[in-house]
Amino acid sequence: MTSKTPRTFTTMLGDKELSIETGKLAKLVSGSVTVRYGDTILLVTAQARDERSTLDFLPLTVEFEERHYAVGKIPGSFHRREGRPGEKAILSARITDRQIRPLFPKNYRQETQVIITVISADGENTPDVLGPIGASAALSISDIPWEGPTACVRVGQIDGQFVINPTLSQLEHSPMDLVVAGTKDAILMVEAGAKTVDEDVLVSAIEFAHAQMQPVIELIGQMRSELGQEKFSFTADADPAAEMLPALAADAKTAGLRDALLTNGKKERGTKIKALRDGLIAARVQDAAAEGAAALTTALKNAFYKVEKQELRRLILEEDLRADGRNTRTVRPIWIEARPLPRAHGSAIFTRGETQVLGVATLGTERDEILIDDLTPETGDKFMLHYNFPPYSTGEVKRMGGQSRREIGHGNLAKRAIRAVLPSFESFPYVIRLVGEVLESNGSSSMATVCAGTLALMDAGVPISAPVAGVAMGLVMEDGKYKILTDILGSEDALGDMDFKVCGSAQGVTALQMDIKIQGITPQIMREALSQAKDARLHILGKMAEVLAAPRPELSPTAPRIISIKINPELIGKVIGPGGKQVRELEAMGAQVTIEEDGTIRIFSSDGAAAKAVQEKIEAVTRSAKVGEEFDGTVVKTAPFGAFVNLFAGQDGMLHISQISEERINAVEDALNVGDKLRVKIVSIDDRGKIDLIRPELEGKIAPREARAPRDGGERRGPPRR
Repeated sequence: MTSKTPRTFTTMLGDKELSIETGKLAKLVSGSVTVRYGDTILLVTAQARDERSTLDFLPLTVEFEERHYAVGKIPGSFHRREGRPGEKAILSARITDRQIRPLFPKNYRQETQVIITVISADGENTPDVLGPIGASAALSISDIPWEGPTACVRVGQIDGQFVINPTLSQLEHSPMDLVVAGTKDAILMVEAGAKTVDEDVLVSAIEFAHAQMQPVIELIGQMRSELGQEKFSFTADADPAAEMLPALAADAKTAGLRDALLTNGKKERGTKIKALRDGLIAARVQDAAAEGAAALTTALKNAFYKVEKQELRRLILEEDLRADGRNTRTVRPIWIEARPLPRAHGSAIFTRGETQVLGVATLGTERDEILIDDLTPETGDKFMLHYNFPPYSTGEVKRMGGQSRREIGHGNLAKRAIRAVLPSFESFPYVIRLVGEVLESNGSSSMATVCAGTLALMDAGVPISAPVAGVAMGLVMEDGKYKILTDILGSEDALGDMDFKVCGSAQGVTALQMDIKIQGITPQIMREALSQAKDARLHILGKMAEVLAAPRPELSPTAPRIISIKINPELIGKVIGPGGKQVRELEAMGAQVTIEEDGTIRIFSSDGAAAKAVQEKIEAVTRSAKVGEEFDGTVVKTAPFGAFVNLFAGQDGMLHISQISEERINAVEDALNVGDKLRVKIVSIDDRGKIDLIRPELEGKIAPREARAPRDGGERRGPPRR
């Protein structure tokens, strides 16, 4: 139980004080702290069940709860209360989970829950990197077995200098957004989005982050030594097959496990391995109906999996051989098809080995942007990437429902990778939705989504600055010896010690994500992995270029067109019309119209002719006259002093009686009547916008109006009311 005496521990992190307080809030829980950085405050709790779970994995859950009162907002939902976590909250929870999960003891099975609640957010200091610090502190002082402490920081780059925990406003000017978690001695987790940053710069930033987080790790270590509870003991279930493991391994080797593991094809390999396993188990369980036979069968299956894992790791470390016959640096065979879907705005199929993704791009208007209702200042996003991972992609049958945290996390990684090369909304005013449909998955489907998504964008004619590709790297490490694996399979993800996804263009990295299952890796291993990943990325980009080297020069024929025009902001009211009447009439012509305060108007339509007609009408409504312009006008009213001539919609000018004819006339009606058409030229526009006209064919033949003696009744009375 948390200490009931409030204690506060502080240290400097970057240019601000970080404080961790315990013993004040939520004192009935095993571990409870509040973390404060600026005016951002998080309450973090950690609790474990007393009973051991029957599950064969660690039942750890991390929840990240955003409370809208933290920023003085009422939730935008129908019920006006917080509902299921949004995407930002899920991604923040994953950052904490990925930091703390590797440090639980291997056979620990108590259900454990970490809850992070944002109770104050200042809009500048992001809470996502404070949650892992709070979790580390809460677990460290709790009675839960956990091998921390850890810390987590964000790194930006301002004016060429690395900055720890940059504010949101600083991040807008940073070419990288890097999150790093680690222990005193090693790096545990990396997450980054970047605007095409060199690999060496990223490694330097990661080393900088690891050095800067050390005071936080020391602070949490101090909390543990002064306030930490005694960790409760737990008993791992006895492994009934443990004694059989050496004999099982020997028999599996004799039965041809090596050849079975090196069988090409996931399904074929799985079939051979299952047959071998079942044969070994059948030799040891003579009567499947006997008492205890079912438990022994399960134990033998688990033991065989360990044997299989050991042999695969041995093949990699000793023979540089992998399950599909590749060495550690080879990328699987790639084939690509562009525009497989005739009606989609952009589409592509990217296949690498037994991983296949259909990428589909859809272009919309700013009305289609996704609305954001979280604790950030953002209200919407004009780029969406949705990653779908149906059960058939792995040959399984599972319940279909909403997107899992894994799908959201993988989709976000692909989104960050591609966002770096998208054109600005000002230069390409479309809302973009990319969908990655995973059709087959045997490792690295999120990286295939990056490749398929890039190809779909280029197929749609989106002017991205450079193609991007992604590759997943693995690691097998034992007794100081290690091998880095390029383009890992699903089984290598399961048996390996690292999943390191790297995305980028030929010029540099745009996103990366690293998760490990061991207690940290060194910057040297990371540097080697990034170098090997670059070689693989360039190879993949070369294969993509064979199909689509650059965006298509024209927008997809099925994509809607957007016409952007700029008007005087003072004329916006004329476009909108009374009560929005004018806008409704424009949209009834077959186009969507959006108007911004600076006078930017965007016309969106799948019918190019309709969009052009709307553009012409807006230009007519908002057109402003200029001195020297000539028009074929129509007389709309006569007066003793001249004729009023309509130049274009909503704009009249006055042709003085002295400028109507070369001969002197006594009345306007002697030469002109309402409805007559004539050519006129603007000679002047006064400061009230009143326009004086002349007849261009008479220019030079009659004296300018100012040189003539005024006529009786010749005073200008202004344009008529129409």
